[in-house]
Amino acid sequence: MLRGMITEVELREDDRTSCREDAVSVIRNICDRFHLVVRQLRKRHEDRPALDVDDEYDVQDLLHALLRLHFDDVRAEECTPSYAGSASRMDFLLKSEKIVIEVKKTRKGLGAKEVGEQLMIDKERYAAHPDLGTLICFVYDPENRIANPVGIENDLSRDTERFKVIVLIRPK
Repeated sequence: MLRGMITEVELREDDRTSCREDAVSVIRNICDRFHLVVRQLRKRHEDRPALDVDDEYDVQDLLHALLRLHFDDVRAEECTPSYAGSASRMDFLLKSEKIVIEVKKTRKGLGAKEVGEQLMIDKERYAAHPDLGTLICFVYDPENRIANPVGIENDLSRDTERFKVIVLIRPK
């Protein structure tokens, strides 16, 4: 009887892992195609004003809308536990999938070095959150300010004992 209960618990954990991997695939697809969506929003009918994505808040708003197409419970601005004397806010939490999404947009003064430093700090801040299984860091770089996006993705993406970190810099 005990073996059967252990097997059932293991199967449920496998189901949760599989659901998280499916959700990660959906988010990857959204991030991979994000720049195409932004470009499409600039092309409007009958000379209407373009819908531009100018700053990080615009990226967050558009990403939030795109996430809502696939996920029912998208929590924006979720607080983190205190770290080094201060708390911060995660951009998005998909609670049932145990996925946290952090958003950055490059700009003057926020290039490769600064993005890398901010993501390392964010990773440490979010590590204590009880609902973190996967941290996805989406960096929108429409002006290609990051010369080697693959290098940064490889340097910062990793599996830890407690959670997985995936860094996506788009477009490439």
